[in-house]
Parts: sequence; C-alpha cells; structure tokens
Amino acid sequence: MTLTIPRRDAFAPSLWWIFDAAAAALFAAALALSLRAVLAGYTYWPVIGAAAMIAAVLIRSAVQARAEVAGVTAANRAKSQVRATLFPQLLRSRRSARRLLGEELAVAVDQVSALTGYYGRFEPIKRAAAIAPLVIAALVALASPISAAILIMTLIPFALGMALAGSAARRAADAQVAALARLSGLFVDRVRSLPIILAFGAEDRVTRQVETATSDVADRTYAVLKIAFLSSGTIEFFSAISVALVAVYCGFNLLGLLPFPVPEHLDLPRAFFALALAPEFYLPLRRLAAAYHEKQLGEAAETTIRERAVQAPPEPARCVGPIDAIEIEDGVIDYGAGRKVGPFSLSVACGELVALTGSTGSGKSSLLQMIVGLAPLSEGGLSAGGKAFPPGAANASIGWAGQHVVLVPGTIADNIALALPNGDRSAIETAAYRAGLGPLLATRPAGLDTWIDPRGAGLSGGERRRLALARALLSRRPVLLLDEPTADLDAVTAASIIALLQTLATSHAILAATHDPALIAAATRSVAIA
Repeated sequence: MTLTIPRRDAFAPSLWWIFDAAAAALFAAALALSLRAVLAGYTYWPVIGAAAMIAAVLIRSAVQARAEVAGVTAANRAKSQVRATLFPQLLRSRRSARRLLGEELAVAVDQVSALTGYYGRFEPIKRAAAIAPLVIAALVALASPISAAILIMTLIPFALGMALAGSAARRAADAQVAALARLSGLFVDRVRSLPIILAFGAEDRVTRQVETATSDVADRTYAVLKIAFLSSGTIEFFSAISVALVAVYCGFNLLGLLPFPVPEHLDLPRAFFALALAPEFYLPLRRLAAAYHEKQLGEAAETTIRERAVQAPPEPARCVGPIDAIEIEDGVIDYGAGRKVGPFSLSVACGELVALTGSTGSGKSSLLQMIVGLAPLSEGGLSAGGKAFPPGAANASIGWAGQHVVLVPGTIADNIALALPNGDRSAIETAAYRAGLGPLLATRPAGLDTWIDPRGAGLSGGERRRLALARALLSRRPVLLLDEPTADLDAVTAASIIALLQTLATSHAILAATHDPALIAAATRSVAIA
C-alpha cells in the first residue's frame, strides 16, 4: 500500500512556512530602515518603520496560523486515503485472527492518528527547513556576507548531529509502536475476557501480564524521549553558537576591533538587520527538532500500516453462480502459534439437516466460521458440485446465524432486515414469527418497531439467537449455517425451532453445530468432530 498526499495539499503548508521566513525578513528590514531614519534625523520615517514592524508581526501570526491549518487539512486528506485502503483490509484480515483484536484496533485508530503530526507538521516543516534557512542566509548576505557565511558554516556540524540522532530515533520509535500495539491488544483481550478471568481467579496473573507490558511501553517511551531531547539539545546548541558568533562579529566590526581584516565594514542598520535575521536562520530547524518526535511516531506508524496491508489476505473471488451444497475435504484451520483445528471432512446437500457435534472447543464454531471466511483455512478445500471455491466466496448463497449476534442501533425490524435490505415489511414479520419471536413481539407495545441498542439490552440470549435465525430465514439463501440454534431456549421454543429446521431442510442445505440431543436426533444425520 502506498501512502500519498495530493501534490497541492503536500506543498501548501510548506509554502506558508516559507512565507513566514519572508515575513521575518520584512520585520528585520523595517527595523533597519527605522534605525537608519533615526540616525539620519528624519521625523516621520521612524513612525512608518514602526508601523511596518507591527504589520510584519501581524502578517507573520496570520501566516503561521494558516500554515497550521493547511497542515491539518493535508494530514486529514492523507488519513482519509489511508483509512479507505486500510480498513477494508483489516476487516478481511480478521479471517486469520492471528493477532489480538486490540492490536488491530491500535493500527486502525492509534497508528492512523499518529500520521496527523507526521503529515501535518513534520513533513511541511521539513520541506520548509530545506529552503527557508537558505533564503534567510541570502538576505543576510545582502547586508553582511561574512555573517551569512558564519550561519552556513554552523549548519554543517548540526546536520551531521541530526543524522546520527535520526538513525537511533527510528529504531526506538519502531520499538515503542510495537510495544503500544502489544499493550493495546492485551488490554482489549483481557477486558473482553474479564468474566472468565474472575471466574477462574486469574486476576493476579493477568495483572502481572499488564504490568509487564506497561513497563515495556514506559521503557520504550523513555528511549524515544531521550533521543528527542538529544536532537532538541543539538539544535539549541548550534543555534546559540550561530547567533553568538554573528553578534560577536557584528559588534567587533562596528567597533573596529576585529583581529583580522575583512572585506566589509558594517554600519549600525546593516548590523541590526543581520542580527535580527540570525535567530530566524535556525528557527525552521528548531521547529523541525520540535516535530521530530512526531516524525518518529509517524514513520513507525507508516511501517506498521504497510505491514498490515501486505499481510491482509486478498478478497476472495465470488462464485460464478449460487450453490445449494457444501463439501469440505481434509480442511485444517490454522490460527498460528501452533493453534490448529482439524482436519475436517464432511458434506451437506440440499434436503439435509446435518448436525455437527463434538465437545466444547473441538472446532465446531471454527468450521462454520471458516466456510464464511471468518477463520483461516490452511489445508484442504471447499467445493460445491465439484467446483472448488475459497472460504467466504459463497457467502451470497449462505444464511448465517452465529452464537454472537451482531446488533445495530435501531428497531427489531431494522436488525432483521440486515439480511435483506430490500425486503418488505410482511417478509420481515413472517421471518420473525417463524423464528419464534412471536412471544417477544407480543410483550412489546411497538412490536417489530421496538428499539434495541447494540448490546441487545432487554433481550435474552435466546431472543438474540432467534433474531439471528430470523435474519437467516429472511435472506432466502439455499444454505444455512447455524451455530447452537437451540441454545438458551426453553423446551417448547426449542422444539418449535427444531420442527422449523426439519421443514426448511426439505428445500435447504442446513449445517447446525449443536449440543442439543433433541436437534441431533431430529437431524438427517450427524457428524462428530473429535
């Protein structure tokens, strides 16, 4: 993935920072002319010069503000392009699930946000820092070529010092970003698993894990800050040396006390002009040093974003036509770090209700998720009617009802209609009642128009499962994958759902992962996973 900014957005903030140097030169010129007018005894010119200095200060303030705004605008456009490319790939990469969710969130949120300072401040200031000092030196040379030469000479050792600090800074920033991603991943994962951690009394062990990750982040941050202080100290040292040398030279030249001959003799206005611009020579470089930490974080974030974009699996190709059967041959799911499930071999055809059985953790849910592309298939293959297809490529023919039901803010009807956005009201109502949501709707005055939140507050686990089943029914797809469709249901409701599945099996291919003996007994056949 290539991270780029539109050319106009990339150079606009840099130009504003260069204009700031021009405004500084305007102030220095007004100061020199005012001083010359005072020495010449003019009455009104000093007042005009003072007004020009005030105008230069106001212009400079406006230019700096405009540079900041242009930088933020450029950064926002760059981040929009990054998100447009990165987010779809991160969503697809959840099929592999080889990283903690928090690590992916850190990339999607924290690392993209880190590009604001990098693109909005450091990059524009870096371009301006390559031009503005030379502009200042050229203007100083108009009044004092020797002062301009002093400024240029002090720039050489500074550049060498910054280059050495930069190489160390990159390594430290990469390590800090990696540590932050690990901490984010650990924190989000442990918060999600908090009930299990409390149930098994693992608080102390988890606390130690978080403390270790936090200490690692702190150590990495200290390393980055040390280098940031080093680079800032380097620029301040050479800036002070440069200004001091120019001040000493101008003062001795004015007094005629130089111990060596020079090809110029300064007067007071020219000396003041050179002295006023001397601090401005290093100002762009001081801004660069101040933004150097943003460079470190931004480049490290760019590296991480590119790695995620490269690692994300490609989007599976769609099947040529609909399918009404699925065959799995020696399928193995590999989550990485030695976590494998399988091999599996099974088939489900139209007219069948196949019960997928096995102990908890045997891989029933993983197998269903693999078919729809939510788990990584590393070995074996999927096919339908003798035609192979990759995981997720047949989703247009598959109705899905998982254990963890995704809800969105809206009504019950809105949530069911996610499976068929163009479905009419009567179809949504029919699917709801067929899925056993009748008793729920009867207790809610608004019925299908009852508002629910993303957490499903007010809905029991069984009601959420029935809502997912209603979606699968509304989708009108020939293959249904159901994960524990009768879990959390009372005996009467579970029996009605089983009867419904038996009816659907006459025209669908249904694969249901279950522990329910009644559903296993009602199935056309069962397949056990060891």
